[in-house]
Amino acid sequence: MRMMLKLKKVPRSYSWDNSNCGLLGNGACRVLTRSSFAAIRHLASCASKEHSYDLNRILTQCEGSIRRVNKMHAKIIIGGYGQNVFVGSKLIGIYSGLGQLYMKDARKVFDHLSEKDVFLWNMMIQTYANSDLSPEALDVYKKMRDQGVIMDKYTFTFVLKAYGITKDEKAGCVIHGHVIKCGFYFNLFVGNALVAFYAKCQMIEACMKVFDEMPQKDLVSWNTAISSCANNDRITEALDLFRTLLHEQSISAPDHATLVSVLPACAQAAEIQLGFWIHCYTMKTGLAKDAMVGSGLIAMYANSGHLDYARQVFDEMPERNIMVWNAMMRGYGMHGNAEETLNLYSNFLKDGFNPDGIVFLCLLSTCSHARLIAKGREIFKQMEDYGVERTQEHYACMVDLFGRAGLVMEAVDLIKSMDMVPEKNVYGALLGACRMHNYIELGEVVAEKLFLLDPMSGGRYVTLAKLYGGVGRLKEAAAVRKMMVKNNIKKPFGYSSVKVDNVVHTFGADDETHVRRIEIFDTLAVLDKAMTEEI
Repeated sequence: MRMMLKLKKVPRSYSWDNSNCGLLGNGACRVLTRSSFAAIRHLASCASKEHSYDLNRILTQCEGSIRRVNKMHAKIIIGGYGQNVFVGSKLIGIYSGLGQLYMKDARKVFDHLSEKDVFLWNMMIQTYANSDLSPEALDVYKKMRDQGVIMDKYTFTFVLKAYGITKDEKAGCVIHGHVIKCGFYFNLFVGNALVAFYAKCQMIEACMKVFDEMPQKDLVSWNTAISSCANNDRITEALDLFRTLLHEQSISAPDHATLVSVLPACAQAAEIQLGFWIHCYTMKTGLAKDAMVGSGLIAMYANSGHLDYARQVFDEMPERNIMVWNAMMRGYGMHGNAEETLNLYSNFLKDGFNPDGIVFLCLLSTCSHARLIAKGREIFKQMEDYGVERTQEHYACMVDLFGRAGLVMEAVDLIKSMDMVPEKNVYGALLGACRMHNYIELGEVVAEKLFLLDPMSGGRYVTLAKLYGGVGRLKEAAAVRKMMVKNNIKKPFGYSSVKVDNVVHTFGADDETHVRRIEIFDTLAVLDKAMTEEI
């Protein structure tokens, strides 16, 4: 009876005292000692949802401190509340929220529960997937199937996310079969998860097939499809999807995610008219101030040759993050304006930013194309000063920088000094330098390495053939090309495109397939003559 009177004094709302891990209520401190154990035992004996919520409120106050969570967990077990599914799910959520290191504690709670509903199974799969522990998430899914638990739409959504992280195509296709068998194929959430899974695995045909077969689509469906096409070089399809979305009456207006997905496609296709429309839309909706949207607009304008518009977007950004700065520096760099790129970099440092690997890659590429040897060395050295790890791409840029300047042997010395094994990009840059400056013997050695590292790249064979041809060794050049034919190795043709009267015309070097080729070649001859006279 005395214990019951004591329980009535325990307040309904609690907060935690950090110093002694006690309960505070109405200004009075109650330390979780024997009376607290008694209270927990009483709550357990009542076994009502209301008391479960009381314990969950107490646990909420423990979030962020593993010490307090562990103490409260121990008291719950001692109090006989360890099998309560409401408290168990709360503990799983708290442990997973503390980071990957504490997922083992979440799993112990899960395994200790004798009765688990589908919500708990789904929660365990989701927390593993969100913690980048996909194998563990899939292990839980397999156990769930083995125990005959009836799955719901959320089960497949979380499992597909886990398989998307691991990019396990075969296993994901098996889950696709489970989805159809369980009758969830036409569910909106599961459909979106399937589209996202196939996109992450770069299985675009399957991705678009699922998207087309979805009876109902929301904005997430469209955003995922647009992003998957844009990220897998299906630029025209991404832009067509976006235009179709704009005419869908049942779908809400494009949001932040839509624009972030489609702007890279506009930049790659130099689709300036659509880019203008998107820019106007972002100004109306206030999205132009967003850093990701702003950097996308800058890249789109820069790729379309409108550096003045790109700079205007940059100047009007209220807050610039490193992504916005890098987009503007890259824009100047790709147009050969090394001076503006380096001025921006100087202002970037003055504003208190620290460069990352992407910024250094942009700067080194700019120095390489502008043949700024001393500045390139200085920037490469700065990577050590800022504690930025050098990657294969950074070394490839430096090799290209030395190669363009004729410092081929210095490029070789740099490769020898690398603290990692050189890969195809580094050797590819060196082979290009050998071809540019007729280093035959070195070029042959480098080409042999590349044929092992990148055997199906036709560009390596073509570069070696041109190296032989440049010094008159035509037999060797012909032998290299015959080797390409024998091994069925092809070099992708480069091409350019121009949009005239809303029609995109694509053409390659010495391309004679266009119906108006005579007019094109005549115009090119006139332009060539004009440029020659100007020089």
